[in-house]
Amino acid sequence: MQTLLKCLLVLFPLSVSTLFAQDSTQSQQALIKKGWNFGLLPAVSYNTDLGFQYGGLVNLFHYGDGSRYPNYDHSFYLEASRYTKGSGLLRFAYDSDQLIDNIRLSFDLSYMPEQAIDFFGFNGYEAVYNADWADDSKMAYRSRMFYKHKRNMLRLHTDFSSPLFNSPLQWAGGFEYYDINVGSVDIDRLNKGKDENDQLPSLEDVPGLYERYQQWDIIAADEAAGGRFFALKGGLIYDTRDFEPNPTEGIWTELLLYVAPKGLSDLPEGFTRLSITHRQYFTLIANKLVFAGRLSWQSSIDGHVPFYVQPLMITTRLRGAYSEGLGGQRSLRGIMRNRVVGDAIAYANIELRWKIIQRKLFNQNFYLAVNGFTDVGQVTGKIDVADAFNQLNGELLFYDKANYYNEGAEKPHWSVGLGLKLAMNENFILSADYGLALNKQDGHSGLYIGLNYLF
Repeated sequence: MQTLLKCLLVLFPLSVSTLFAQDSTQSQQALIKKGWNFGLLPAVSYNTDLGFQYGGLVNLFHYGDGSRYPNYDHSFYLEASRYTKGSGLLRFAYDSDQLIDNIRLSFDLSYMPEQAIDFFGFNGYEAVYNADWADDSKMAYRSRMFYKHKRNMLRLHTDFSSPLFNSPLQWAGGFEYYDINVGSVDIDRLNKGKDENDQLPSLEDVPGLYERYQQWDIIAADEAAGGRFFALKGGLIYDTRDFEPNPTEGIWTELLLYVAPKGLSDLPEGFTRLSITHRQYFTLIANKLVFAGRLSWQSSIDGHVPFYVQPLMITTRLRGAYSEGLGGQRSLRGIMRNRVVGDAIAYANIELRWKIIQRKLFNQNFYLAVNGFTDVGQVTGKIDVADAFNQLNGELLFYDKANYYNEGAEKPHWSVGLGLKLAMNENFILSADYGLALNKQDGHSGLYIGLNYLF
């Protein structure tokens, strides 16, 4: 979800004051939840170019007879929000290990129209970011949409897993379908209703990076408008975590092979990717302080991955609407979304998670927690753009090249930050994270409000 300032300013302070108001001698024994339980969150925000956002989300949990609490039998999630100028999100997700005997099923169906999604080029710092070009208060201003393009994405994401040999080892498999339509930002639509001084320049007058990459043949003509593909995935998971939404001990390691055959897509050719992720959790103070770490790498190992597929992160069990990066809410907090895109990427996240208050309120179990974090990521396998830039001709492009491309500049992208979590019945976790980028080439900062811990 986008930044929900009203939720941050209203829900969190009220929750904190209410929790502190409880009798400090109140028993910490958790209530056992049975049957249905739900959490609700509104979505209200404003963006100068996208307009007003309205909508909300609801997450329903069914705990059965309560014998497995805090584990649930079924989780249903529905999110619907829309900006007045066309962007939005419609998502339904389901998760259960009870629907099919001895098999965990996770299902996600989402439609995500975005009028202006970030696009900064490829290979991290080799793609130069000029912040002043997108800042209308600067003399060098070009357009607020210079580093944007339009994308409408339909996604079907289905995952299955089950233990092997009565052990922590599991097999994992699933399939995904994507229908991704890409194009230039609809400037006329975004300018509608704006004062002349606030309007965006036309793409004819000021082409954005997406348009320039097409002119320079960095984005091939046969993939510039997006496409459809069907992918199969399979692998192994080793899971010893004590509780999935917020583990206090254990590890979770996943090896996943991801195959998108040409015959099941309209891609120019198919591709294969490999992903390895390791998460580990350590209790430092019982029921209070936890150290959590995640290390992940994914790479193309065969075929050609179109530019609009490169940002997608390979995973099982989506923890949020968006699974792409590096950069943004689900990977490198504080760094601009999709800032670090390459044919292979590696990243790490470390967090200290401290439960500062635990209370029973309104017949529900609540806790309030804070988390400090450091995120880092880097391109480890580059998309080949060097030849295209070296072949650019013409005096203007010759002198302008340094504003777009800095060969060999890629290095780790770092961010640090703090977060606040408010959890109800252990599973519905309202999250706010504020991250600060440590290099101005990655932007400045980001505030993210949504659900769940990062991992």
